[in-house]
Amino acid sequence: DRAYMNGTINTGTPEQVATLLAENPGLSVIEMEMVPGSVDDEACLAAGRLVREHGLSTHLAADGEIASGGVDFFLAGVERTIEDGGMVGVHSWSQLGGPDGEELPRDDSEHQPYLDYFLEMSISEDFYWFTLEAASANDIHWMSLEELVAYDVITP
Repeated sequence: DRAYMNGTINTGTPEQVATLLAENPGLSVIEMEMVPGSVDDEACLAAGRLVREHGLSTHLAADGEIASGGVDFFLAGVERTIEDGGMVGVHSWSQLGGPDGEELPRDDSEHQPYLDYFLEMSISEDFYWFTLEAASANDIHWMSLEELVAYDVITP
């Protein structure tokens, strides 16, 4: 009932998740171990939507670490749990050759795919804006337990 996730989310991740779901109908939890981010935000959000559509939970192990797109994927869990010691890192997204997310005005259309995704995952858009402001695209902010609770990153 549990699958383990490691590595960077990429273009092939939605297909991998779909195959995992098809081959494991009893799957209920994706345990994230080391997921440092994504190289394809569209694929990351698509994979997350599959997780949510199938009612899976996400879990971060005590020695686990998720960051950037890994956090977006984690948010897809209908229940989201983190063991003491699990690390969650956030920062602004970046575009190759374009401005980073925190550099764009809040009403810029580039934000909309992320805002839509957060809404679908029942996560406040306040958390989205927090991720952009917490650290630049070249940096990382490791969230405290208080922040994780305040932004409903973990479910009670």
